[in-house]
Order: sequence, then C-alpha cells, then structure tokens
Amino acid sequence: MVEDEDRVTAILQQIADHKLSVASALKQLVDPGFVDLDYAKVDTDRQHRTGYPEVIYGEGKTPDQIIGIIQTMVSAEMNVLVTRVSPEKAAAVMAVFPLMVYHKNAQILTWQSVNVTRLTNTIAIVTAGTSDLRVAEEAALTAEAFGNSVSRVYDVGVAGIHRLFARLDVIRQAQVVIVIAGMEGALASVIGGLVDKPVIAVPTSVGYGANFGGLSALLTMLNSCASGITVVNIDNGFGAGYSASQINHLTENTK
Repeated sequence: MVEDEDRVTAILQQIADHKLSVASALKQLVDPGFVDLDYAKVDTDRQHRTGYPEVIYGEGKTPDQIIGIIQTMVSAEMNVLVTRVSPEKAAAVMAVFPLMVYHKNAQILTWQSVNVTRLTNTIAIVTAGTSDLRVAEEAALTAEAFGNSVSRVYDVGVAGIHRLFARLDVIRQAQVVIVIAGMEGALASVIGGLVDKPVIAVPTSVGYGANFGGLSALLTMLNSCASGITVVNIDNGFGAGYSASQINHLTENTK
C-alpha cells in the first residue's frame, strides 16, 4: 500500500537525518498497531489512520479495565477521552490517575498529554431544553477534545421559540450546528430552515411515555423536511461531536 510505503520512507529519512535511532525505527516498523490486553486490543494506530486517537466507551467496562486501557494510551503518548463513566467508576480511575478530569454533567473523563491545534471555526451546540444537557455536554467535550471551539446555546426549544431567535446570530456564525432535542424533536427542523451550515441532529430520550425513550424524536428528525440534516443515534452526543469535528477540520483545511 502507498500509505505503508510513505510511512517506511518517512522512518528511513528520519534515520538518515539522525533524528531517529535504528532501535526506535525498528520498533515502529514491527509495531502491529495495537496493544493486546486480553480483554481489549487498544488501537494505537488509529490516530495515524484517521487523525483521531482511540476513545474509550466506559459503560459496560470495569474500572480496572478502563485503568488498563488508559495506562496503555498514556504510555503511547495519546490523549485520553472516556465516555459514559459513572461517578463511582470515575472515582476509582482518578485514584490511579489523579490528573484525569471528570466532567460530571457529561459523565466524561479527559486527560490531555499532547497539545491539540485549536481551530478558528466554531461548532454551535443547541439544545431544546435543560434536560438535554448531559447529551449536549458529551458532544461539546468531545468536540473540544479534538481542538474545536464550541458555542453553547442551551434551552431554546420550540415551546418558546423567541429564545432561539435571540441567539440566532451565534448559531449562524458556526461552521457546523449540533441540535439536541427530546420530546417530539422539532427543533432540528426549525434550525435546519434557518442556517446555511451542516446540521447534525441528536434525538434524546427526554420525554413522557409516547416519546418511547427517544424514538419519537428520532423519527421526527429522520423525516424532517428541512434539507441538510444528518441524524445520529438516540443520546449519541459523542457521535455528533465527533462528526462535527471531522466537518470542521475539513472546512478549516480548505482555507
């Protein structure tokens, strides 16, 4: 593969320029791209392939498993982002890694050991209600971990649409807009008809019985008549933040 040839050429050039030892070069050449921990195979090559490091999904993992994965990532000089971490799990992890930061509202752990280039363009994150904040903060912190600046516009749902119009200038200045809503999920369609930027809609499980745990909001967003709306899974703030970051990086690089 051309990509592999380019990688080997770059390593050989570093040796020729006396910037890399033969031993270090050999280690890079024989690296399989992951570390096998038996219960997990940590993808140490993901940054090289996709531009983004491995992210740990904390739900369903024990504290010891999370700690083991973090140890591997820290050894590989990778920034750490762990999603869906309960306060109890976070406390156990931070007992081993006190430099980790726990964002309780989003249930996210972060540790930045490698500097990330900050982008000029912003991502706007808009919620229908205060009850959507956990998902919103998951999206916001994910985007910020990857170098994006985030504008937070919270609690501007259609039940009081004048609140949205009061912040429309902030939303329109963003390069990508993430719209997060539960109940019937109408906010994404409204914003989709008011902005000229990509809109990523996130349905949340917020709502009464007929909301069906976010299914009604999901169907509303999928059936939106507003053009240019992309929909992620219910409560998937991480997926929205990740996708918005990819779009934002592309537009930044075309300047």
